[in-house]
Amino acid sequence: MRSNRLGWLLLSPSLIVLFIVGFLPFLYVIWVGFHDWNIFAATRGMTWAGANNYRRLVFDQDFLAALWRTLVFTFTVVTSELVLGFVLAQTLTRQFPGRAFFRTIYVLPLVVAPIAVGATWRLMVIPGFGPIPYFLERWFGIQYRIGTYAEHAWATAVLMDIWHWTPFVTLTLLAGLSAIPREPLEQALVDGANRWQVFRYLTIPMMMPVILTVVFIRIMDALRVVDEVYMLTNGGPGTATTLIGLHIFRVVFPKTDYGYGSAMSLLVLYVTIVLCWLLFVALSNVGKQKA
Repeated sequence: MRSNRLGWLLLSPSLIVLFIVGFLPFLYVIWVGFHDWNIFAATRGMTWAGANNYRRLVFDQDFLAALWRTLVFTFTVVTSELVLGFVLAQTLTRQFPGRAFFRTIYVLPLVVAPIAVGATWRLMVIPGFGPIPYFLERWFGIQYRIGTYAEHAWATAVLMDIWHWTPFVTLTLLAGLSAIPREPLEQALVDGANRWQVFRYLTIPMMMPVILTVVFIRIMDALRVVDEVYMLTNGGPGTATTLIGLHIFRVVFPKTDYGYGSAMSLLVLYVTIVLCWLLFVALSNVGKQKA
């Protein structure tokens, strides 16, 4: 009992800070979500709206389109990063010349701030200035125009996110691969299994908790991406790259519709919790099967 009290006493400063900067603002967002609040309206104070803001979401085509766009973006980048990360992690487990140097430079994108990543990629895709349009037009004859063609903007946003976060996926999977016991893999090879069978029936099942953890983290990050896409395309051309985070930003700040923006944020939080809960259930089932 004394050790428990001492533990809670030592944790209390952090818990108090988390309560002030995390839980109280969350309760305030819930409260605002049930009100109409626009500082430029005739009535600047908050007025009770009940569930009207949430009913508006059901028929808001811009919000639904941005949410669907974000889900597609999340599925695309997380799947691509998982595949590339697994390939690179498997490669880094082997010895080859320059492996230590490659590991060092490979993690550099992780230390760059997301807004700086978006600004850098924006410079690289400016027509007539950036290297990407230059090489695409010179080598492949592709007229690359990120501000004109929606597919170019979308592909660039996806590639930017993959470039930024694949090192994180790779390092996490590499740590998992390094922790796998080698005896079952070597025994399977001795018994006649080929490398693909070892990878499919041994490596993947033993790596499943790590894989699900990586996917869990990356889904939460991808669903709330704002600054990178804002700096790269500002959601354009049109609404081609307007993800849900950027859409909420525009509703809350330029339009100052705080009540409706809070309702959007809570719905996105609910979607994130549902997806994470499904992954948690899957992770728990894998753990029970291994036990």
